[in-house]
Amino acid sequence: MTDKNEIWIEAQKKYHLSDIHIQMARELGMNPKKFGGLANHKLEKWKSPLPDFIEDLYHNRFKKRKPLYCENKAIIIVLKANQGK
Repeated sequence: MTDKNEIWIEAQKKYHLSDIHIQMARELGMNPKKFGGLANHKLEKWKSPLPDFIEDLYHNRFKKRKPLYCENKAIIIVLKANQGK
């Protein structure tokens, strides 16, 4: 796996995000290293939880609630690795 994929996998585990939330964040061009500043809704009550925040941004940008199709990240990584061979 590449470093980019490992960062996304770590962010998914650390912030308890689903595959759909990770896909939406990637399509939005979000930086997983910056999720810590966005995910402090317990300290700053005016912020929404990170999964809700990602869904709201995705809806505002693409005018739909969720992607039509979500692929599992493990499958995507294997397919991309095989394409380079």
